[in-house]
Amino acid sequence: MVSPGLASRAALFASIMLASVSNIGASRAESGFPFGLEMTLEAARQPGSKRIPDLDIGENGEVVLELWCKGGKGQFSVAGNTVIFVVGRLEDRACPSDRAQLDDELVATLSEATTWTRQGDVVSFIGARTLRFRINTN
Repeated sequence: MVSPGLASRAALFASIMLASVSNIGASRAESGFPFGLEMTLEAARQPGSKRIPDLDIGENGEVVLELWCKGGKGQFSVAGNTVIFVVGRLEDRACPSDRAQLDDELVATLSEATTWTRQGDVVSFIGARTLRFRINTN
């Protein structure tokens, strides 16, 4: 038979361990790749536009891109802090040439990224240049 003191200490230990495991899972979720989340580029709006580029990343790395003017799809592959982005077909949407050029440069920079980091709600894609996106929390 187990003494009441030992049983209460065992219950306390079990509840502490359960809380620790829950916190580890939350910590990993806050530092993992943002699968299943939408994020917006940290950039100012372009003159005459209300849009800011945005990525909607699916659970398997598929992504819907909404850029300064163009839109389309792509795919992220992630292993540890290594990232590969492959762009799919982009819709031109009769974009003005300056915005079309910004879209092409953004996609090229994202495609050149080789690593990624996450600090809270900020995800950075790092290559020759770094792009910073903020996870939408609304």
